[in-house]
This record gives sequence, structure tokens and C-alpha cells, in this order.
Amino acid sequence: MALKKSQKSLKKWTKQKWRTPSGKKSSDTGEVYAPSATIKKLKSTKAGRAKLAAANKKKRAATKKGKQHAKHGLHKGKKR
Repeated sequence: MALKKSQKSLKKWTKQKWRTPSGKKSSDTGEVYAPSATIKKLKSTKAGRAKLAAANKKKRAATKKGKQHAKHGLHKGKKR
């Protein structure tokens, strides 16, 4: 039986390696989690590094307020 579109998307999502930019635990560093490919792409340019730094700043502020999730903008425009 063929997988539905949403099932294919979930299967692809689970195969991705998610991590923080430093490779350490987010609870220790306050950094965002993102797919390794996204982090690598962002780290390769000055604008990307600035976007990653802004996302980490938003994540740390949200964590400080006791929030589990932060609207940091790295996944903006992605249909989830």
C-alpha cells in the first residue's frame, strides 16, 4: 500500500538528523534544534550566521520565560 503525502513527509522528517549548532544539548546551551543540513547551510554565510544567532537569542528569551517552544523563524514558511 502506498504512503499518503503526509506519511511520506513524516518519514522524511524522522530520517533527518536534528541537532543544535554547537552539537551540545539545547537545555545546556539554549540553542535551537534544526536539521543538520539547515545548520550547515546557515553557518556557511554571514547572513545565515546572523539569522542563526537571532534564532538562538529568541529561543533563549522564550526559555527564560518558561516557554517550551519559541517562534524563532528558522522554520518559517515551511509547511508542517
